[in-house]
Amino acid sequence: MAEVLEIEGVVVKKRSPWGVWVLNLATLGVYGAVHWNKISIELRDYSAAVGRPFGNSPPFGALALFPGSLLILPPLITIAETSHRVRRLQWMTAPLGGAVSEVKTPNAVVLGVLLNVQMVYLQSALNDCWDRAAAAAAEAPVAMPLRPLPAPSARSGPGGAEAPVTTAVRGG
Repeated sequence: MAEVLEIEGVVVKKRSPWGVWVLNLATLGVYGAVHWNKISIELRDYSAAVGRPFGNSPPFGALALFPGSLLILPPLITIAETSHRVRRLQWMTAPLGGAVSEVKTPNAVVLGVLLNVQMVYLQSALNDCWDRAAAAAAEAPVAMPLRPLPAPSARSGPGGAEAPVTTAVRGG
């Protein structure tokens, strides 16, 4: 079973890398396209939620992987592009000053040619990214709600007179 996480308001899943690969083989590539679409959506939504949108189009990536494999080149391009996005996600979720093993695009492409094992490689990297992002979100300080302004009647001064409102202006 996949572990569902909500990070920065985005629902992501930590999937079993080898489970994804086995399902892809068992369905003759259909699940591979579905999985590719799902991880592309997660990458797009998470990157947008943290203010660094990747600008990818999940359906086109999935189409390039499944029916596009008849043309040989489209799946290689989508594997390269998606591995680049996963590497950017690794940079975004890496701790400051910490080392993270990066996804290598040539490795992903070669693994894609060899029985679609790039799915295992990329899903393992995504699982690590989701773990780091969830840990960082849990450690982040919780924003305290602002205290509401007092009602106008509460601003009255001594003797019931309206107290003057002062504003601070930064001079320059």
